[in-house]
Amino acid sequence: MLTYEDCVELSDLTEEEIEAIAQHEHLPEMAALEMGSYLVHSPEGVPMIKRIIVDDIESARQHGHAEKALKLKLVLKHFVDTHPQAVKA
Repeated sequence: MLTYEDCVELSDLTEEEIEAIAQHEHLPEMAALEMGSYLVHSPEGVPMIKRIIVDDIESARQHGHAEKALKLKLVLKHFVDTHPQAVKA
């Protein structure tokens, strides 16, 4: 039987990236993991995930959550570093 951590490792995403998807899409983390795994393995999905993280950063800024916005910037940097196709988006 697979654990949540096993699924995260198979998804090619970090827990923080999954949390960003969950927040943006108002989904439980397991559903966000499934959605993110599908998206990261499709050509148009990587730019969508990048956009989700950018939207979350902007939302955090608008709500005065500077520390959260900073953490999400690090999530975005890691995502772009590990998924080069996100750079083009």
